[in-house]
Amino acid sequence: MSNYSIRDLEQLSGIKAHTLRIWEQRYHFIEPKRTETNIRFYDDNDLKLILNIALLKDNGFKISKIAGMTEDEMLKEVFRLTEKNLRYPDQIHALTLAMIDLDEDRFEKIMATNILKLGFESTMINIIYPFLSKIGVLWQTGAISPSQEHFIANLIRQKLIVAIDGQFVSNSESQDKYLLFLPEGELHELTLLFLCYIIKARKNKVLYFGQNLPFEDLKSIYKHHKPDYILTIFTTKPPENQVDEYVEKLAKTFSTTEILLSGYQVIGKNYQSFQNVKMFTRIDHIIKFVEENSVQNLSHQ
Repeated sequence: MSNYSIRDLEQLSGIKAHTLRIWEQRYHFIEPKRTETNIRFYDDNDLKLILNIALLKDNGFKISKIAGMTEDEMLKEVFRLTEKNLRYPDQIHALTLAMIDLDEDRFEKIMATNILKLGFESTMINIIYPFLSKIGVLWQTGAISPSQEHFIANLIRQKLIVAIDGQFVSNSESQDKYLLFLPEGELHELTLLFLCYIIKARKNKVLYFGQNLPFEDLKSIYKHHKPDYILTIFTTKPPENQVDEYVEKLAKTFSTTEILLSGYQVIGKNYQSFQNVKMFTRIDHIIKFVEENSVQNLSHQ
């Protein structure tokens, strides 16, 4: 069971900490626990309750009415709303609850419903990716446990691998060749897997080398395959004080290839001095880049 600060509850539910404190006093929804050093904290049950309240409130329920409901009544209403209403924030709330409870059946139902209604790509872009961004920050600060993060990450990874396997691109169809990898020590793979799907779905060839690739191995792969683009994501590696040096090494070692970069470690960085390096801060910008290149290639065929 994880422990949460009131700021963690605010981040996950979207309800201001000030409002949560008022609710504590007025409606007694949750009662904070205290550590031996008298620091307030909340547990998984508190978080689930606040997420349910937030979802009901976002769907027009007055807080006074919610206060009169039992937890079972709240839960029943939440399930009804998330199965009927495909608003993105509601689905992200539902996924958060599935993660906290380690509830695989609930996860599968949410995914199946959204993929059926929205399609796989739209589900990933509008629900899964914002959800992962939210929990990624909380995981780095220790607000959610490794078991919760691993549980949900592995389920999403399974979905991505199945979707990628369904995107066969023959040599005669393929346009550009993209090499995808994560630097040595980097293990956060889900965004890279999704981009593998995106690139293959646009009829491009993907050389996927995944997590933890040593630089010398990257050089050998490059020499053999000569990709048009190298794409990588810096989430936790290399360390912040080594990122600029690593990018410079990429730019100079593969000077005739375009280097595509994204991830927390390079946000706010400026690499304009390297003509072959492109920075992306948002997933939709990478998708647009791939699509525009695919259209250009088709027009030249």
